[in-house]
Order: sequence, then structure tokens, then C-alpha cells
Amino acid sequence: MDETQSSDIELMQRARHGDREAFATIVRRHQNPLVNFFRRMGVPITEAEDLAQTTFLRVYAYRKRWRPTGKFTSFLYVLARHVWTDMVRKSARTPRANEPAVAEATAPGANDAADARMDVQSALVELSDKLRSVVVLNLYQGLKYQEIADVLDIPLGTVKSRMHLALKQLKEILDV
Repeated sequence: MDETQSSDIELMQRARHGDREAFATIVRRHQNPLVNFFRRMGVPITEAEDLAQTTFLRVYAYRKRWRPTGKFTSFLYVLARHVWTDMVRKSARTPRANEPAVAEATAPGANDAADARMDVQSALVELSDKLRSVVVLNLYQGLKYQEIADVLDIPLGTVKSRMHLALKQLKEILDV
């Protein structure tokens, strides 16, 4: 079967049986969305790329135990959330210089769309981790509320209330 036509589940089943090209396809397919997830969670670009690689290493390590009980992306973001949490815990123990977690500064004369994206990214960083993760997983990663509940291991009602509160806070931060 053509790699571009294979579902993530089919690719993981093939990777489970030692097909490295199938796993490479999974990595290529999900690399950018995973890096974007970490970036929107407030991680600098170089660290976001490292965290994405760490997530894929965990996917590879779990490939033989993985069972297709749900969407592959839910499994992927559960691992990504754990990698991110580990990084947050480690950075809390390791003092380091203040490093802006927001995207790099835009060049002079950047367009309004880029400025708006920077404003939203800055506003996202101001949300608590719990609220930010719900917003990022839904609005940027495209997960449905039930998938977010599965990824974060919280009730569906909690996802809905966190999303409502996050959007309210974003509106206040952005003064919309």
C-alpha cells in the first residue's frame, strides 16, 4: 500500500512488526504538528523540536505494546503531554536564565497577520497550563473534546469548562 494512503493505525501496526519505513512515515506525517503543539505550549523552537523527537522515541518504544483502541493522534498527544510535563518538571528543578517562550520577534514591517499571531501566542502563554493545553489541542491540533478528555485523562465536562474559561480569559487578555 502507498505510504500516503496508509492510515496511522496501519502504519503503527506495520511499525510494530519492524517496518522502519512505516514508522518514518508516521514521523514525517506528525513532526510539524507535534512541534507546533510544543511551540503553542510556550516552548522555544529548538526545545520544541527536541521534545517532538523525544515523543517519537517514546512512540517507538511503545510500538509493540500499542493497541489500536482509539485514534492514533490521541495516543501521540498523550505521550507528547507526558514529555512536556517532564520538561516542565525538569526546568522547575533547574534554574536557568529567563528565556522568552513566545515566538521569536518579528522583523520590522511585519504584516498585521503576523502581529495578530504573535498577540495570540503571547496571550496563550499567559493562560495556565491546564487551560492552554485544552485550547492548543482543540484549536490548533484539531482534537475533539472527547479526544482531549482522553489525552488529558479528565472528564469531558472538565474539558468543556476549561475551554469556556480559557476563551473568556483570552478575550480579556486580547481586549476583544
